[in-house]
Amino acid sequence: MIVKVRIIPNAEENEVISRIGSVLRVKVQAKEVDEKANASLTDYLAEFFEVKPKAINIIRGAKGREKTIEITGKTEEELKRVMEAIP
Repeated sequence: MIVKVRIIPNAEENEVISRIGSVLRVKVQAKEVDEKANASLTDYLAEFFEVKPKAINIIRGAKGREKTIEITGKTEEELKRVMEAIP
């Protein structure tokens, strides 16, 4: 499944705050949008979608706040169920 993510750095805790269509807004604790923020994001999304961290791949936007993420390790249907549960 391909998902677009809008990352919000400098948060108190990692969390998915909302979903607009297929775009997730995710807060991460890392201070800036860099490798630490990307690692924090991939680890958190792996936990959130209940997949292994290597199942989360940043396809585009590694240095920006807007990222395109590929999630593997579960069926498309299972991932869609998780996405639909996000307000």
